[in-house]
Amino acid sequence: MGVLMSRRQTVEKVQKVSLAVSAFKDGLKDQPSARRRAEAEGARRGTLEQAVQEGEDEAAAGPSQPQESGASKAAWERLRDGRGVEPEELERANRFTPPAFIRPTRELHDDEPLDISLEHREQVVNDEMCEICEVWTAESLFPCRICSRVYHDGCLRRMGYLQNDSAVEVTETAHTETGWSCNYCDNLNLLLTEEEMYSLMETLRQCKIIPDTCLTLDDFLHYKHLVHKQQFEKPMAEAQEEQATLQFSALDPEKKGHIEWPDFLSHESIQLLQKLRPQNSLLRLLTAKERERARAAFLALDQDGDGFIAESECRKARHAWFRKHQKETPSCNVSISHVGPMSESSPASSGSSKSQEKTLLATEQEEARPVDWRGFLRDNVAYILAARPNSAAVHLKPPA
Repeated sequence: MGVLMSRRQTVEKVQKVSLAVSAFKDGLKDQPSARRRAEAEGARRGTLEQAVQEGEDEAAAGPSQPQESGASKAAWERLRDGRGVEPEELERANRFTPPAFIRPTRELHDDEPLDISLEHREQVVNDEMCEICEVWTAESLFPCRICSRVYHDGCLRRMGYLQNDSAVEVTETAHTETGWSCNYCDNLNLLLTEEEMYSLMETLRQCKIIPDTCLTLDDFLHYKHLVHKQQFEKPMAEAQEEQATLQFSALDPEKKGHIEWPDFLSHESIQLLQKLRPQNSLLRLLTAKERERARAAFLALDQDGDGFIAESECRKARHAWFRKHQKETPSCNVSISHVGPMSESSPASSGSSKSQEKTLLATEQEEARPVDWRGFLRDNVAYILAARPNSAAVHLKPPA
């Protein structure tokens, strides 16, 4: 009992110190702001912030572009910086200040081939201490299903990452096969570099997409038509519009008639990664847990153990990656379900299930192309990444 009380006191002491440090930093934040702006004026040239500011000035100067409101500018800043709720928007009492997020950078060797062995199994070990308070309290820590981070539910609430509606989901799924993605892994937009994020923001601005808003089917198709015309300088074909409509249905599994902003942003982020980065660079984004799930899926499909599977089986795995587990029937078999959540009755399979079964059946009847382990990873890496968010939406629907 004495040990438990000691740990509890340690947690409270760490949290109080963190709150005090945050308050102290907040008090100092405004004092040197003018001097810092003057000193940094020359150094900011060529940075992303200056480019974004110039884009805002140009947009405001246009004859047909209305001036952005304060809320709209704040939304663009949150989008640029990869932040969610602003600290000022939270009730500061008993709250931690979210850490500043630094976007990743591309390394010189990112495009070089990456050797991920099928035979060499990786030891997947979670961190021992909470990512937020850095305190160990055994079974009360909730692990992320993508990375090695672990969290206290109380710390997640204090950071503003866990709301009432999501608290139950974390506690129910974090220790199951379905799993739960932490705030870093849940947001695919955080995979983009500053340059990639600026490219996406420019596209959204040109297509008149406002951050933090929902998109209807007409909005989504209009956006897709504009992006396609900008990229290929020709209208979108009918088959491509049909695929975009299916993607909208996959992003709206509850059939609300609109897609939420976080789901749209994750979809566009993974699309941009596919467009700008080679597969070798995408493979470097996979975590040890994701690589292990991919190994389990491939070995389950390779029944004869010759190191090859049929192309139809590879496509089946691609579709299964986006099926969500039903809470009442979690799968416990070592199969494709280990790669990501799946359920045969999932609404994520937009359109009728019969038409999808016919498509898969027709694929099986095609000439079987053998796919090895490296080809399996290359073909599915984008879909593995797209399965990270907790949302039931399918953020990258495979072509039928």
